[in-house]
Amino acid sequence: MLSILTLIAGLVVLVFAGDYLVRGAVGLAEKLSIDPLIIGLTIVAFGTSAPELFVSLQAAFDGVSGIAIGNVVGSNIANVLLVLGAPALLMTINCRENGLATSLAMMVFMSVALMLMMWFGPLSRIDGAILLVMIAAYLGWQIRAARKHQLASVPDYHDEVADVPREDWKTTVFIVGGLIGLPIGAWLTVHGASDIARMFGASETAIGLTVVAIGTSLPELVTSMMAAWRKSGAVAIGNVVGSNIFNIGLILGGTAVILPLDVDPRIVSVDMWVMLAVSLLVVGLAHWNVPIKKLGGMAMLLVFAIYIISVF
Repeated sequence: MLSILTLIAGLVVLVFAGDYLVRGAVGLAEKLSIDPLIIGLTIVAFGTSAPELFVSLQAAFDGVSGIAIGNVVGSNIANVLLVLGAPALLMTINCRENGLATSLAMMVFMSVALMLMMWFGPLSRIDGAILLVMIAAYLGWQIRAARKHQLASVPDYHDEVADVPREDWKTTVFIVGGLIGLPIGAWLTVHGASDIARMFGASETAIGLTVVAIGTSLPELVTSMMAAWRKSGAVAIGNVVGSNIFNIGLILGGTAVILPLDVDPRIVSVDMWVMLAVSLLVVGLAHWNVPIKKLGGMAMLLVFAIYIISVF
């Protein structure tokens, strides 16, 4: 029981600490008159990925690579089936967004690159460095293209971040609180998840792919639910694509550079293929402009439930 409460407490701390860090960082960036485009593409994108980053780093330091890798692979699966499926129950999600083609291609390319790396063995520091170079190149292209062509694919970051602090003291409290809360939340999450895995005889990879992955995907889920409520499907699907790219490039890339990660055979034989399949699903929905209606959302949630059951 204590392990379950520890895990829940860790996930709650992660969600709130990540949110406060994003809001504080955006407030600071606005005070420093940083280009809103840069804020949206880097600070907000990094901030919403902070929970996954701290969890994967903590797991790597604790020697539980299953949680570190399962967290990212599971989050990318949850981001599609859960984060797009659940909002569709509220209202139709329109998947066409101008200028999204390159991001979709990058998501699939990085997914395939990660699959090849995992297929041939542990994720090494060289693998991590390659993933970091990919995400840096993607961000550079996004910033350059958006400035040159004013692409509609770069949304106003205020669609994703609410209540940005204006006072200096509040900005400082948000940033410091977020930076303190994230490692605490990550420690609680990883230790709670590890204890639960041992308690129920499940593998740490299984817990990482499911409970931890869903927990760290909560910020994306909330954002997409609000986007659906505001009838802004572009924000919902853009949120998923961007998060999946950052999860692979920044989270796994950064973690592997610090500490190489062993890969569970189950991820190689099953889960990485599921991750690729759902990535291609997003590509198909966006390319053919297929809206996700209530029935489609129910189907996606059903597939996600079946996947969760299969993991155990």
